[in-house]
Amino acid sequence: MDVECEVSAAAAAAVTNGLGGGGQPSAAPVAAEQLDVEAYAAQYSGRTRVARLIFISERCGVEAVELEALRMAHDEARAREDTTLYLEAVAKINGRLAPRYRHDQAWVDSVNRRAEQRKEKLETELNGYRTNLIKESIRMGYNDIGDFFYGHGHLSEAFKSYIRTRDYCTTSKHIVQMCMHVILVSIELGQFAHVINYVSKAEQTPDTLDAVIVAKLRAAAGLANLETKKYKLAARKFLETGPELGSNYSEVIAPQDVAVYGALCALASFDRSELKSKVIDNINFRNFLELVPEVRELVNDFYASRYGSCLEHLEKLKPNLLLDIHLREHLETLYNDIRHKAIVQYTIPFISVDLNTMASAFKSSVSMLEKELAALITENKIQARIDSHNKILYARHADQRNATFQRALQTGNEFERDIKAMLLRANIIKHDFTQKNWPGPRKMNL
Repeated sequence: MDVECEVSAAAAAAVTNGLGGGGQPSAAPVAAEQLDVEAYAAQYSGRTRVARLIFISERCGVEAVELEALRMAHDEARAREDTTLYLEAVAKINGRLAPRYRHDQAWVDSVNRRAEQRKEKLETELNGYRTNLIKESIRMGYNDIGDFFYGHGHLSEAFKSYIRTRDYCTTSKHIVQMCMHVILVSIELGQFAHVINYVSKAEQTPDTLDAVIVAKLRAAAGLANLETKKYKLAARKFLETGPELGSNYSEVIAPQDVAVYGALCALASFDRSELKSKVIDNINFRNFLELVPEVRELVNDFYASRYGSCLEHLEKLKPNLLLDIHLREHLETLYNDIRHKAIVQYTIPFISVDLNTMASAFKSSVSMLEKELAALITENKIQARIDSHNKILYARHADQRNATFQRALQTGNEFERDIKAMLLRANIIKHDFTQKNWPGPRKMNL
């Protein structure tokens, strides 16, 4: 299989789904004075820490927070000797910090020179392994080159090197290691179809997987399904993530993220029974929810039909969630789905609802609520009609009595038809009116 075809040109240019800073800042900046950048960054490690800091700097709208995020991104990129992220951070700082945060071309040249020497050494070693045809050494050689490219920000090259190791994997452990490497790079490249594919490959290995590996695979699958807008499937994967994950996957996701992503996707896509059994009564997921008490409270409020309180919690969380590199693009959709589900559930028990009372419960104006209800009625999510003059919503409940009679009549008609067919068959057999097989070959006179 040609490795080149597995990395699209768009992925190579985009680099890390915005992790390389290709996207433009949002036109509407988010006020985030309350964000503790240092505490937030401490949850992550590796490239994703730098990427998330740069993402925050682009979208926070508060200069103090922006410069703090860029300062930390600069220091982390320099410590990692990742010249790609270093140059991006320096360009965004644009001389607004101390002189040591300005462009240092001598340092860049020095790092690139050492990197080139290291690359030549690794390639020479790999060529030696290939000449000797030692599969394990070849696999390790490709892994070393993949690690080198990943560490220096050349994600497409790292992806190709990791993919090449699969022809030299001799054990299930090797296959799982290859899959984990490919999943990590694919997440940063934004190639989530590859993530789902290699999660499946890793799960299909015959040997029993370590609990930490299983937790990582669930979290990666949840993230991939979130990015592809399969929110219900994403919720299931996050809810299946075991507490063994802890901080063992900080290069991709923090346990707090699992709680937030899983809870929001579940609220947007699960019905009440699923919410109870798979979220509230889920002991493993409860461990994640304990890390984010606000999210735990909004889940409980939603299930207890305290919709006003639930929506208030969501609004308080929104500024910080808009600074999340994976959640930002999906936040409005998830919030709208959660709100619409709350409105639908609020109306189910009642024959009529006073829109003024309902608007008060949802912390909304009557006119805005009326528009939302009209849209839900049009989409056939609510069976009701609106009295705009008196501001009352009247439910259109099915006539259960009439429906029961109709089902009884239909069942009677079907029974009568079957009995008549049985009697007809019995009489035909009794009077020997059945067609019998003709003995011997039949001749036809033409």
